[in-house]
This record gives sequence, C-alpha cells and structure tokens, in this order.
Amino acid sequence: MGFGLVTLSDAARDHIASLLADHGAEAGLRLSLKKGGCAGMEYALEIADSRPAGDDAVEDGSARLFVDPSAMLYLLGTHIDYEVTKLRAGFVFKNPNEVSACGCGESVELVPARAGD
Repeated sequence: MGFGLVTLSDAARDHIASLLADHGAEAGLRLSLKKGGCAGMEYALEIADSRPAGDDAVEDGSARLFVDPSAMLYLLGTHIDYEVTKLRAGFVFKNPNEVSACGCGESVELVPARAGD
C-alpha cells in the first residue's frame, strides 16, 4: 500500500487544529520549502485561508495541512510531530528524503523521493 504524502502525530494534529480554530472552515496550515540556511532548504509554514490551487490536502480530524506542489517529491513519506520541551516548542519533521541537516536544526538538505522507495 505504501505511505501517504505526509502523516501527522496526535500532537501535531492537535496543534494544527488549535492554530486553525480562529480561522474559516476552509483554512489550513500550508507546508512548503524555501531555499535557505546552511544546509540549503527550510520548511516553511503559514496559515492559508483556503486551499491554494494545485496544493494537496492532508486532513486528520479538524487539522488541515496544504502541501505546496513544488515540495511534494521532497516531502513524500514525512511524519510531522509537535513537541514541547523546556527550551522550545515546535514542529519536528521526520523526513525520509533528508540527507543532512545543519547543526542548529533550522535547515536541511533534501533529495526528491524516487520511484520504488
């Protein structure tokens, strides 16, 4: 059967739902990639009032995640968690397409998913 584009932990699902609670019924958290950081790419998240044309939608309960089509091959199979520690709170990406990350954890080097992976 394979795996989905992106999966969410319970904590990520609950946090996304709380972020969207004050937005319209069509709103979602949009996930994309941008160039930056010492490793080359950074995950980018922003609230979108509605699903952008071409974006894939991942829905889990009241959480809705939109995925930028230009990022799909780099995000295939990614599991997103949300963690809170004494020093930080934020989303954590477990991406099988990641080949390296910078020391500070802000940027990653990604390769596109290949058929059969």
